[in-house]
Amino acid sequence: MAKYIVKRVLLAIVTVLIVCAITFFSMNAIPGGPFEGEKALSPDVKATLMERYNLDKPVGEQFVLYIGNLLHGDFGVSLKTGRDIGTTIFESFKISAKLGGMAALVALIAGLILGSTAALMRNKWPDRVIVFFSTLAAAVPSFVLASLLLLVFCIQLQWIPVWSTQNQNYILPIIALSFYPMAYITRLTKTSMLDALGQDYVRTARAKGVPQIFVIFKHALRNALIPVITYVGPMLASILTGSLVVENIFTIGGLGAKFITGITTRDYPMIMGTTIFLATLMVIMNLLSDIVYKLVDPRITFE
Repeated sequence: MAKYIVKRVLLAIVTVLIVCAITFFSMNAIPGGPFEGEKALSPDVKATLMERYNLDKPVGEQFVLYIGNLLHGDFGVSLKTGRDIGTTIFESFKISAKLGGMAALVALIAGLILGSTAALMRNKWPDRVIVFFSTLAAAVPSFVLASLLLLVFCIQLQWIPVWSTQNQNYILPIIALSFYPMAYITRLTKTSMLDALGQDYVRTARAKGVPQIFVIFKHALRNALIPVITYVGPMLASILTGSLVVENIFTIGGLGAKFITGITTRDYPMIMGTTIFLATLMVIMNLLSDIVYKLVDPRITFE
């Protein structure tokens, strides 16, 4: 187990470095620069700014300098606001983590309940209804659903106020972010439950007279959770990255707003800092899901 974790950590470091390189060189390959749109910026001032942020050096040298600073925990400062990138990410991520955590919890609970219900009532009307809506939910991207929810419930019907610092209503953003993961977990749980209910140990438990509720929760559902657990890590990372666009739609001042603003204003340190943070978060989530996978089912080996 320890050997596997060390391998995964080394692989994660290489993965993050590759993401850094791709993002950095792609970002600098786009024509223009962060100070091209500035008004009343004399050539001397522009040259001074370029020199201050090492933008006057070759791209390869800029990358080496950035990685060197990154290894010392320095994400740099924003080219537009002058604020420390690490501090900005930490403050913004608290909002994104709150939204993503609630969306993940809703998706997990609802998906397990709906998937188990569909499996236990196979080929009956609840199963057909659940399968229909889960298929529909899986086909609608989160940003499309977010736009529809905002248009219908906030603008036309005015049932739910638009998100603001005074009225932090997370209902619609949570629905938009949890819809697809909930549908995926529903289908995954149903398939796993049907497989578990057909196993010999379940039939043996029923033959011994074990109450149905214990058969479902102790034998069937516990084993059906294994595929779901492997999806939880990537799901959390996916929800947090997906929240970047959803946050922007609902004007939530989380990490997504900073990332989108960084792209539109060509704020290179903000783009790099956010990308590295999310890439690191994703590999950590994948590693944790594998470890939990092993704890739930000790028979699994990583050799």
